[in-house]
Amino acid sequence: TALAAAGQYDGVVFHRVIDGFMAQTGDVQYGKQGGDMGRAGMGGSDRPDLPAEFSDRAFERGIIGMARAQNPNSANSQFFIMFKPGYFLNG
Repeated sequence: TALAAAGQYDGVVFHRVIDGFMAQTGDVQYGKQGGDMGRAGMGGSDRPDLPAEFSDRAFERGIIGMARAQNPNSANSQFFIMFKPGYFLNG
Protein backbone atom coordinates (compact mmCIF):
# COMPACT_ATOMS: atom_id res chain seq x y z
CA THR A 1 0.00 0.00 0.00
CA ALA A 2 3.00 2.31 0.41
CA LEU A 3 3.42 2.72 -3.36
CA ALA A 4 -0.27 3.53 -3.82
CA ALA A 5 -0.28 5.95 -0.89
CA ALA A 6 2.73 7.75 -2.39
CA GLY A 7 0.94 8.11 -5.75
CA GLN A 8 3.43 5.86 -7.53
CA TYR A 9 0.70 4.12 -9.53
CA ASP A 10 -0.81 7.39 -10.78
CA GLY A 11 -0.57 7.50 -14.58
CA VAL A 12 0.79 3.95 -14.90
CA VAL A 13 -0.55 2.17 -18.00
CA PHE A 14 -1.59 -1.42 -18.58
CA HIS A 15 1.45 -2.44 -20.61
CA ARG A 16 0.43 -6.07 -21.26
CA VAL A 17 -3.11 -7.03 -22.16
CA ILE A 18 -3.90 -10.51 -23.44
CA ASP A 19 -7.52 -10.84 -24.54
CA GLY A 20 -9.28 -13.64 -22.71
CA PHE A 21 -6.46 -14.01 -20.18
CA MET A 22 -5.27 -10.99 -18.18
CA ALA A 23 -4.09 -7.36 -18.07
CA GLN A 24 -0.81 -6.39 -16.40
CA THR A 25 0.20 -3.03 -14.95
CA GLY A 26 2.24 -1.59 -12.11
CA ASP A 27 5.57 -0.71 -13.73
CA VAL A 28 6.11 2.44 -11.70
CA GLN A 29 9.59 2.91 -13.18
CA TYR A 30 9.00 2.75 -16.95
CA GLY A 31 5.23 2.45 -17.37
CA LYS A 32 4.10 6.03 -16.82
CA GLN A 33 1.68 7.50 -19.34
CA GLY A 34 3.48 9.90 -21.68
CA GLY A 35 6.85 8.23 -21.14
CA ASP A 36 8.87 5.96 -23.41
CA MET A 37 6.74 2.82 -23.55
CA GLY A 38 9.59 0.82 -25.09
CA ARG A 39 10.67 -0.35 -21.63
CA ALA A 40 7.24 -0.58 -20.01
CA GLY A 41 6.97 -3.84 -18.13
CA MET A 42 10.70 -4.08 -17.42
CA GLY A 43 10.82 -1.93 -14.31
CA GLY A 44 9.76 -1.92 -10.71
CA SER A 45 9.90 0.28 -7.67
CA ASP A 46 12.79 1.30 -5.45
CA ARG A 47 11.37 -0.92 -2.71
CA PRO A 48 12.75 -4.43 -2.09
CA ASP A 49 11.25 -7.42 -3.88
CA LEU A 50 8.64 -9.39 -1.99
CA PRO A 51 9.19 -12.97 -0.84
CA ALA A 52 6.86 -15.44 -2.52
CA GLU A 53 3.41 -15.85 -0.99
CA PHE A 54 1.05 -18.42 -2.45
CA SER A 55 -2.52 -19.17 -1.47
CA ASP A 56 -5.07 -21.88 -2.12
CA ARG A 57 -7.28 -19.38 -3.95
CA ALA A 58 -7.74 -20.31 -7.61
CA PHE A 59 -6.92 -17.89 -10.42
CA GLU A 60 -10.54 -17.12 -11.33
CA ARG A 61 -11.91 -14.14 -13.26
CA GLY A 62 -11.20 -10.94 -11.29
CA ILE A 63 -8.35 -12.32 -9.18
CA ILE A 64 -5.32 -10.06 -8.83
CA GLY A 65 -1.87 -11.64 -8.76
CA MET A 66 1.65 -10.32 -8.38
CA ALA A 67 3.74 -10.41 -11.53
CA ARG A 68 7.18 -11.88 -11.11
CA ALA A 69 10.14 -13.15 -13.11
CA GLN A 70 11.34 -16.77 -12.97
CA ASN A 71 12.54 -16.22 -9.40
CA PRO A 72 9.50 -16.71 -7.12
CA ASN A 73 10.87 -14.00 -4.80
CA SER A 74 10.97 -11.32 -7.52
CA ALA A 75 7.53 -9.69 -7.10
CA ASN A 76 7.84 -5.92 -6.76
CA SER A 77 5.26 -3.44 -8.04
CA GLN A 78 3.68 -5.12 -11.06
CA PHE A 79 0.45 -7.05 -10.86
CA PHE A 80 -2.16 -8.55 -13.17
CA ILE A 81 -5.94 -8.90 -13.21
CA MET A 82 -7.48 -12.09 -14.59
CA PHE A 83 -10.15 -11.80 -17.32
CA LYS A 84 -10.99 -15.51 -17.24
CA PRO A 85 -9.87 -18.46 -15.12
CA GLY A 86 -6.20 -19.40 -15.48
CA TYR A 87 -5.96 -22.58 -13.45
CA PHE A 88 -2.51 -23.36 -14.82
CA LEU A 89 -1.29 -20.51 -12.59
CA ASN A 90 -2.61 -22.18 -9.44
CA GLY A 91 -0.11 -23.56 -6.98
